[in-house]
Order: sequence, then structure tokens, then C-alpha cells
Amino acid sequence: MNSEIRNLEPKVLWNKFADLNAVPRPSKKEERVIKFMKDFGESLGLLTEIDAVGNVLIRKPATPGLEDRKTVVMQSHLDMVHQKNADTNFDFDTQGIEMYVDGDWVRANGTTLGADNGLGVATIMAILESKDIQHPAIEALFTIDEETGMTGAMGLEGGWLQGDILLNLDTEEDDEIGVGCAGGIDVTAKRTYKEEPTPDGKIAYTISVTGLNGGHSGMDINKGLGNANKIMNRLLFDGFENFGLRVNEIKGGSLRNAIPRESFATIVVDTIQEEAFEFETVELSKTIKNELSIIDPNLEIEISKVDLPTNVMDLGVQEGILKALYAAHNGVYTMSASITDLVETSNNIAKVTIKDGGITIECLTRSSVESSKLDLVNTLRATFELIGCEVSTSGDYPGWAPNMDSSILKVMDELYQKLNGEKAHVAACHAGLECGILGQNYPDMDMISFGPTILGAHSPDERASISSAQKYWKFVVEILKEIPKK
Repeated sequence: MNSEIRNLEPKVLWNKFADLNAVPRPSKKEERVIKFMKDFGESLGLLTEIDAVGNVLIRKPATPGLEDRKTVVMQSHLDMVHQKNADTNFDFDTQGIEMYVDGDWVRANGTTLGADNGLGVATIMAILESKDIQHPAIEALFTIDEETGMTGAMGLEGGWLQGDILLNLDTEEDDEIGVGCAGGIDVTAKRTYKEEPTPDGKIAYTISVTGLNGGHSGMDINKGLGNANKIMNRLLFDGFENFGLRVNEIKGGSLRNAIPRESFATIVVDTIQEEAFEFETVELSKTIKNELSIIDPNLEIEISKVDLPTNVMDLGVQEGILKALYAAHNGVYTMSASITDLVETSNNIAKVTIKDGGITIECLTRSSVESSKLDLVNTLRATFELIGCEVSTSGDYPGWAPNMDSSILKVMDELYQKLNGEKAHVAACHAGLECGILGQNYPDMDMISFGPTILGAHSPDERASISSAQKYWKFVVEILKEIPKK
């Protein structure tokens, strides 16, 4: 399947993407792709360095005639979100991504595609390898672990980069020039509970919520997409209120930065409630599916009888956690008052794990305003502490404040209009970009983010537009010719 990808135009871009996607590179497991990138830089005879955390830097001198231009840092992250459909047999630790062409889109076979941020990486690789593309001096920066903590950007030391302008190739709409982004923080609630022997006279079921679109927990949070953890909790709460449902275990979601697509629970109810419980659950499932029929038409909710589990949750703890999950905020919290249609603050209830006497709730809270981020964190903390959870935060990273007087913004804004006959959308985004973190050690660097159109990032529906990649590639090549003088 990947052979047809290599014949797409521009071939220099898609061939590098195919090369990259043959290398397993899930977040926190980037050893192979770090070596791949080091070998690539050294094969071109370019100065290639790896820092203490694993970021790779490849330096390429300016082409003749552009030596007087400002040095440009071209930056993308090496890792990718590893999500797959439940029925897809795939190992992200050992296999390369299986791609195919679907009309104007490149997709993966049941997994995330890795276009986020692989197309950015491939772009930089193609520029580094080129012999006929004009460009100023380039510092190609490939960071690690952007998707699950931004530890690469956080670990990047000041002084390593010499560039004046940073082009971050991690925006996912080709008509957008990014000038700002949200910061984020991980919120985790934990507690233990006592298990009780399953009472006599019970019948057991599994409840499964599948088929949701999922998506990027920042860029897609305002779309009203179904959250599998919230849907599951709604079903369990109804069963508990009406039929005394008892929980054995819950497993929902997988990654903090992905809107959860699936959740699974094992529960028991009184045998005498069998018929009424099944009827009520089916009816509520129909209601939920109807509510989401436009945005999530493939949602499936199924209940199936299973063997009785040995234990169930302590009743008091169960009641508390079901109520807390109902109360915990998920989705948009506030919209920006200064930028039209921009989500200011949001939360994603990303992962719920209840099993063997332990509860773990994992959230990702985002905001472009630090005080609002803290307000929502405190809202979540209060909700979960009320039922005895210990709540911790980690992975806090700053947002990136827009600079509308940016010199490279002016160049790119004018060039986009010249190439496309219309103005670009200059905007901040509700996603975590590395620019905010990089700006802490390089406060004077002029930064912009842009990229080709990618839809469904962080989900197996991720897809990259072929026509958009062509448009984007022309833009990149022209930008490098127009970098301002020193």
C-alpha cells in the first residue's frame, strides 16, 4: 500500500513521509526514530547533534546568494499518537504505519496516520536533502515526546539554537498561520477502594461504548464529539439509580490528548431486574445515539451477558465516583473574549480506569489564560477530592502569546495572498504547540506555526489532504526564498 504514497506529488515530500512512517515512533519510545534522523543527517554530510533528552539538530548552510538572510529554525516533533481501532491487529512498537490513498486523502489502515507531525518532519527532511531549493542557513530541530508531555521542548537548553526565526510545521489547516496557542496541564485523580464479594442473586453484563470519532482534545474539543467516558458514566449512573447496578471494573480511553472513543465496563444487577435493566439500557442507548447521530453517527452501545465476576466495588465509593464523573467538567469551559471563536479553556476526561481496588481518572486541561487554567484545575480538584481522591497535577506547560508585529508573519501573510489569491487566517489555536515552551529559552526568536490540512488527528480517522500538501509545499519553498535579511 505504501508504494502508491511514494508516487504522489510532491514526491520529495511523500517519499520522506513514507520513509519516516516505516520507523516505529510512538511517544516516549523514540529511540529508533532518533537514530533514523541522526543517520539521515550524517548521510548528507551535515552537522548532526543529539542533546541530553534526545532532540536532534541538523544544520545546513545557506544556498549561494542567501547567506545574508536570517537563520531559520525549521521545527517538528518526531513522535506520534498511537491509537488504533479495537479490531485492528497492530503493534506500534514494532510495525511501520500501513498507508493507503482514498481520493484526496492519505489514510492509515485502522490506526493513526502520523501526519501529525510526520508531514512536518518529512518537509524538513526534503529541504535538507534538496540540491535545488533556495534557502537561508537552516537549523532543523526535531523534538521528542511532544504528544505526551512536551519533554523534548522542555529539555531543550538555551544557546543550542542560533536561529532568528522559528517555523513550527505543526498546524493542521493549510489556510491558517498560527501566532499563538494554549498551555496545558495534566490532572490526575486517584483513590483506592475495598472490593466486596459479588452478592448472591446477581446477573453480570459487559457494557461497551465504541465507534466514536474521537479526535484531538484541543483542536476538536469544541465540536461536540462524544466522550466515551462520559457516555459510559451516564449509562452506569442510570443503572445504579434505577436498578442498584454494581460495578466490577471500567476501562475507558487511552491517551490524555485524544478524546476517548471507547469504554468498557463489567457490572452486575439483581437477576429479578434482568428484563427491566436491559430494556432501560437499550432505551437510554437509543437516546444517546440519537443525540450524537449527526456528529458521531457510528456510535455503538452494546450490553452482553457474561460470567459473574468475583468482586464488585464498595457501594459508597461507587456512588461517589459515578456522581463525581457526572459532575466533572468535560469540553469547552470558556471561550476567548479577545479572539473570535477561539476556545480559551477546556478539559478532556481522557481516561478512566477502575479495577482491583484502584481508581484513576486522567484529564488534560488546556487554556490560553493561565488564571483560567488554574480555575478549571481547581474545579476538577474540588470535584474529585469531595469523594476522597488524591488529585495531582503534572506536565504543566505555558501558552504562546501572539505577536502581531512579527516580521516573518508579515512576509508569510503577503506571500500566502500572492500565491492563493486570498488572505490567510491568522489565528491562535486551542492546542499545545512547542512554541510557548521554546520561547522561554529563546524569548527573542520570531515564531510562526503552519502546515498542511490534516483531519482527525489523534484518532484512527486521521487523514492528510494530498492537494493541501501540494499547496503547502509550494508555500514552504517560497517562504524560504523570502526570509528577511539579517
